[in-house]
Amino acid sequence: MSIFEPSEGTLVVIPSLSLPQDELRRIKGVRAYEERLLFLLLTLRAPGVRVIYVSSDPVDDAIVEYYLSFLDDPAGARSRLHMISTCDPGTLPLTQAVLRRPGLVRRLRELIAGEDAWLLPFVASPDEQLLAEALSIPVYGPPPALAHLGSKTGARLVGEEAGVPMARGFADLRSLAEIEQAARALPRPNRVIVKLNDSYSGLGNAVVVPDGDTPLAQCPTSFSAAGETWASFADKVAERGAVIEEFIEHRPLYFPSALARITPGGHFDVVATHDQVLGGANADVYQGCTFPARPEYRGPVGECAARIARVMAERGVIGLFGMDFFALKSDAGYGALLCEINLRIGGTTHPFGAALLTTGGAYDPGLGTLVAGGRPKYYAATDNCASAFLHGKSPREVVKLVEQLGLGFDRASRTGNVLHLLGAVTKYGKVGFTSIADSPEAAAELHRATLRALGALT
Repeated sequence: MSIFEPSEGTLVVIPSLSLPQDELRRIKGVRAYEERLLFLLLTLRAPGVRVIYVSSDPVDDAIVEYYLSFLDDPAGARSRLHMISTCDPGTLPLTQAVLRRPGLVRRLRELIAGEDAWLLPFVASPDEQLLAEALSIPVYGPPPALAHLGSKTGARLVGEEAGVPMARGFADLRSLAEIEQAARALPRPNRVIVKLNDSYSGLGNAVVVPDGDTPLAQCPTSFSAAGETWASFADKVAERGAVIEEFIEHRPLYFPSALARITPGGHFDVVATHDQVLGGANADVYQGCTFPARPEYRGPVGECAARIARVMAERGVIGLFGMDFFALKSDAGYGALLCEINLRIGGTTHPFGAALLTTGGAYDPGLGTLVAGGRPKYYAATDNCASAFLHGKSPREVVKLVEQLGLGFDRASRTGNVLHLLGAVTKYGKVGFTSIADSPEAAAELHRATLRALGALT
């Protein structure tokens, strides 16, 4: 099964951010991130597919209309789509809110009665497993018992088993004392990075400049999350565990990622590579991506990703997951170092899904690109186009503006922008988009032009 191109069945989409809530609250308009999976509405182009999409807040009708406008039969697709909201004003993750509503669970069971259905979560936590059991349907994702493979410690264990190069470091640390001991065992790096086992978008990281025998907590430290202190960080280390690694000082340094898929039958493949665009205090917070990764290191990244995917498949992982790498150049050429594994839907999943489904393309592993209509396709994507110009506008106004400026998607040429995170526009002045073109240069120029038009680039 491919969630990008199902031929039939019912997709029960639960985009719950079942992740550490303290970090998610730091992201502006984070509840709108439940809209990241709206690209799955494009799977309704297959007449045998139904979609049930659950969200915390109601999704604006204009946003639903926007996605269905990419299809040949929007009205037919709408008849096979059920948009459901918990209308929950609280701060609970979506899946927990659903589980607390027996009437809603009963309604979902009624909608999928007698259908071949799958639960498609953003992340497969124990809550998603409980909901799937209540609905008597399987989860397109890893069993919760394997969730540790997506932690920072798990990534190092999997990387070691796969024989993939990694930065020097130590895993499964549970206190500042253990971190101190591990730091002393590293060969005197200029900087070290401490990463919480379960964190999101780089917000669980701390970069430290060691100073001899001075305790790390007294050394110059830059936390990726604003307002973090060693006291609060130590509590999180005790609760979640952490790893410590040498900070890669090599320059130039690139930050590619890979997206892999494992089917319920155990088949695995690498479906995409990207270059990540990072920002934040330590330049480690995800902002967007370009597709595909640069040709200089696309091969090594893909090879390492395939070795990791094989190990994950052998362990019983199912679904989509991402891997982040460092790419650095040596006299022998470019090499890849594994940075982390994200056992969930990541920031590059929705741009890839949107590009794949709007262009009708297919990933060519030999070329490393999407190919549609006999032509390779490239894109640049962002989650963080924010401006005062956008603040207060409605999703419908933003869609209309992009179309009027000639920056929308053209179905004939299979190029243009696909918008997402439209639900964050009015309150937060924030939107995301994927700029698709026939060359990397054209994708980059379309992306810059769109940022300028939306007031995010002067």
